[in-house]
Amino acid sequence: MSHPIYRVVSFEIVAPYTLRVRFDDDTVQTINFKPALAGELYAPLCDLDLFNQAGIDPEVHTLVWPNGADFDPATLHDWPTHEQALRERARVWQTIPV
Repeated sequence: MSHPIYRVVSFEIVAPYTLRVRFDDDTVQTINFKPALAGELYAPLCDLDLFNQAGIDPEVHTLVWPNGADFDPATLHDWPTHEQALRERARVWQTIPV
């Protein structure tokens, strides 16, 4: 069984914690990441200065941040399908002491 491989080709910051992400199949997702920013890896991105340092990894073609945070490009591409699960996971992570 195969699944499509998506690549992030560009993005722009459109609001706090919100990026418009373009993929190699010419689709676009506008994603508000704020509800998913919890846990050891993603909580630091609540610092808007850090969040705004997003970039595109040239090897795996996904969004990355200087602290090592990233999201699978397929998750980004199909964000509406995954958003609720990511929000629920973030709520659980918020209850775990660091």
